[in-house]
Amino acid sequence: MTTSNELRLLPWTGPDGKPCFLSTDDRGGYMSRLADNIESVQLGTATELLDQAVDMLAADTAPDDMWLLAKNLTGALRDTLRVATSRGHRLDSRSTDHRLR
Repeated sequence: MTTSNELRLLPWTGPDGKPCFLSTDDRGGYMSRLADNIESVQLGTATELLDQAVDMLAADTAPDDMWLLAKNLTGALRDTLRVATSRGHRLDSRSTDHRLR
């Protein structure tokens, strides 16, 4: 098992909105692969929403559409930040692993 500083922040939250973590040494395990796939989908969604926002802002779209877009962008940004935080932690632990060798 990994130590507490090597826990992987998962790209979803628990029912109460608190972060979920994975403790495993198997980066190719089922839960690790599931998290990788969900992160990929979340990043793709954020990219699509950003493209949509750029187009809507350029076209001076109606305020109601902008409100819905802002709501979706907020969720996508939250997910993206969770992915970035998780990957940053994993990169930091890998850097530490390389320095110890």
